[in-house]
Amino acid sequence: MRAYDIILKKRNGEKLREEELRFMVEGFLKGEVADYQMSAFLMAVFFRHLDEEEAFSLTKVMMESGDKIDLSDVNGFKIDKHSSGGVGDKTTLVFAPLVSACGLKIAKMSGRSLGHTGGTIDKLESIPGFRTTLELNEFKDVVKEYGLAIVGQTANLAPADKKIYALRDATATVDEISLIASSIMSKKLAVGSDGLILDVKVGSGAFIKDLNDAEKLAKFMVEIGKKHGKKVRAIITDMNQPLGRMVGNSLEVLEAIETLKDSGPEDFTKLCVELSAHALEMAGMYSLEDAKKILHEKLRNGEALERFRKMVSAQGGDPRVVDEPTRILPISNEKLEVKAGKSGYISKMDTEKIGLAVMLLGAGRKRKDDTIDHGVGLEVLRKTGDRVEKGDSLVRMYVSEKSDIDGAKKLILEAYEISEDSNVEMPPLIYKVIR
Repeated sequence: MRAYDIILKKRNGEKLREEELRFMVEGFLKGEVADYQMSAFLMAVFFRHLDEEEAFSLTKVMMESGDKIDLSDVNGFKIDKHSSGGVGDKTTLVFAPLVSACGLKIAKMSGRSLGHTGGTIDKLESIPGFRTTLELNEFKDVVKEYGLAIVGQTANLAPADKKIYALRDATATVDEISLIASSIMSKKLAVGSDGLILDVKVGSGAFIKDLNDAEKLAKFMVEIGKKHGKKVRAIITDMNQPLGRMVGNSLEVLEAIETLKDSGPEDFTKLCVELSAHALEMAGMYSLEDAKKILHEKLRNGEALERFRKMVSAQGGDPRVVDEPTRILPISNEKLEVKAGKSGYISKMDTEKIGLAVMLLGAGRKRKDDTIDHGVGLEVLRKTGDRVEKGDSLVRMYVSEKSDIDGAKKLILEAYEISEDSNVEMPPLIYKVIR
C-alpha cells in the first residue's frame, strides 16, 4: 500500500476503505507518511469529501491512535457535551452542575481558546487555585463523589487528530464538514460516556456560518456516534449575536454563577435548560417538558449552584467564588464604554467582530502559545432588536494596559448595524434538533 495511490484514489473521487485511511493516519503519526503527502490527501478530501462510512472509519482510526478513558466503574448515566464554539458561550459551566444536580454524571474534557472562540478551561482557570489537570483516578473519583469534573484534554487523547489538525490549519483545509466531524467525534468517543449532546453553533460568530452546513455537520456527527453505539443528539443553535451578556474569561464565570443563582440572562438560561433537558430525556429520566420544569427548580432551589461549588472545591479552586465572585475573580477595574454613533434599532450584529475585539483586549489567543488576560472582556449592553439613541452605550469594555483599545473599539462599532426600521428580524435561539 502506498500513500500515492490513496491520494490518487481520493483525488479521483473514489471511496476509501478503513485500512487505507488507517495506513495514512498511522503512517503520518509514525513519520512514515510525509507532511506533503498528508497535505495532498487533506486537500483531496477537501474537494472530494468523505461519505458517512469513510468519516466513521477516519474517526475510529484517530480515536484508536491514543488513550481511551474507561468510565465503566462510574455508576449512573454518563453524559458529555460539546460546543462547536461561539462568543460568550460559557454553557458548560451551567450545563454540567445542572445535569449533575439531576443525577447524571459528567466527566468532561474541554479545550482552551484559539482565536475568538472561548475555551472552557481558560474560563475555569480564572478561579484562583482551580486545577484543570488531574490524574485519571482523581478525575474519576471527583465524578463519583460529586457527579461532575471538568479537566483539560490529555496529551494522548486522539493524538493523530491533534497532529492532523495542525496540518489542516496550515493548509487551509480546516473547514471541511467530514474532517470537522471526524476530528470532534474522535476525541469525544475516546471518553467513555453513555451519551453526548452536541451544541452546533451557526451564524456570524460561529465557525459554521451557513445553516445548511451546520445541519450537515450535525447529521454527520450524530451518524458517526450512532455507528459507534453511542446516544448522540445535536442541537443547532444561534450565534448571530453573543450568548448572554458577558464575553471574556472571568466575566463569563461571573455570568455562569449568576445563572446558577437563577438570575442570568434570559437567552443564556433558556439554552442551558434546553441542552440539559435533552440530556435528561436521552438518559430516559424525564420527558423533555418535565425535564425543563425539574431543571428550573434546580436553579431556583440552589442545588445546581451547590454542585458547582463542590466541583470548584474538589478541583482546588476557591469556593468563595460562588458567594463573592466579583471579589474573588480577577476582573479588571478599568472600564470604558463604546457608544452608538446614531439613533435607531439594532438590526444586525457581526458577532465574529465582537469576538475579535475581545481577543484584541487580551482575552483570546492568536497563537496557541499566547498568554491570555483573564480579567479583560466585554459586557454587551445592547443586542439585536434593541432601540438605541445616539450616545447610548453599546458595550462596556474591561481593559488592561496591554489591551488594543482603539482596535477593539473600531471592531465593536463595525459589528453593530443600526437601522431606522423598527421591524427587526430576530434570530431564533434554537434552529433544529437532530436526533
